[in-house]
Amino acid sequence: MLYVVLFFLIFSLYLYVVLGGADYGAGIVELFSSEENQKITKKTIYRVMGPVWEANHIWIIILIVILWVAFPVYYNIMVVNLHIPLTIVLLGVTLRGVAFVFRHYDAVIDNSQKLYDTMFKISSLITPIFLGMVFGGLISGKIKVVDDVTTLTFYEAFVAPWFNVFSILIGLFFASLCAFLSSVLLIGESEKANIYIRKAGIATIIVFAIGLLTFVYGYSYDYIFVHDFIKNPYSITAMLFSGLLLIPLWITIKKGRRILSRFFAGLQVFLILLAALLAHFPGIILLDEGSVSILENIAPDSVIKVLGITLIIGGTVILPGLFHLLKSFKMIKILEQNNNPSI
Repeated sequence: MLYVVLFFLIFSLYLYVVLGGADYGAGIVELFSSEENQKITKKTIYRVMGPVWEANHIWIIILIVILWVAFPVYYNIMVVNLHIPLTIVLLGVTLRGVAFVFRHYDAVIDNSQKLYDTMFKISSLITPIFLGMVFGGLISGKIKVVDDVTTLTFYEAFVAPWFNVFSILIGLFFASLCAFLSSVLLIGESEKANIYIRKAGIATIIVFAIGLLTFVYGYSYDYIFVHDFIKNPYSITAMLFSGLLLIPLWITIKKGRRILSRFFAGLQVFLILLAALLAHFPGIILLDEGSVSILENIAPDSVIKVLGITLIIGGTVILPGLFHLLKSFKMIKILEQNNNPSI
């Protein structure tokens, strides 16, 4: 049953990276657009993501609950040593949600709309950067786990693990990956597809450049994760396949194959995530001395069994419900377009 729980943990992480990432990326794409294209993107985001954007956060909630119940040591390290970037992420999610709603439903049309637009775009950029920095903190090898935290300075305990060049580069990498995912999604949802084809190309270049810079920096400064990544044949193979997928991805984008282009983009993200997790599995959290194995210090078998059964039952309800939600709003959008071609 432990592997069932691990499956749902990784599955939830993947879905949040893909769906939540595309959600964040929409704001990033809007931020780095011309004034005219910002208006187009704003309307497209509202029409495409508006009905389901809140549903994307269910995956990170499931992820956190699984960590809290089944892997308390991992959860404790994250919420204690990385509480600062996690707090910023929560603030970013909150501000982004508030701005998204009020910029569409505020009854008073005045300069406050500009404030909401700015809040939405900036929080869409800041939130994924700090999410990436949280992951960077987990694999930076700078986390210090001691019996008495008072023996450490505040900086050593709560700042150094995530506030470093390596973690910042990972944060920028994730933000650019979000922009890439969103661009691919928006290609099939807008009449101005050329805008997002161009942005997908730019995002791809940025993802590659930041990823390469992260590895060069990590290797130069002897980060354990980077060295283990390079030595791991499974991680290297996954990354090579991810790179090769760029060919069919761009072919499907150019031909306007909406479903296939999204499939290849999602598969690329899966391979990148798989490569990162396999690099040092099961010791995903790297400390200044050693690592913490996710297969050790877990909850009792009785708790794992109940959690696994609950996740299986919940998955059979949530996944069909999510599919029905997406399908329902897709049909509503088609009907609206048929009734009003100008939408």
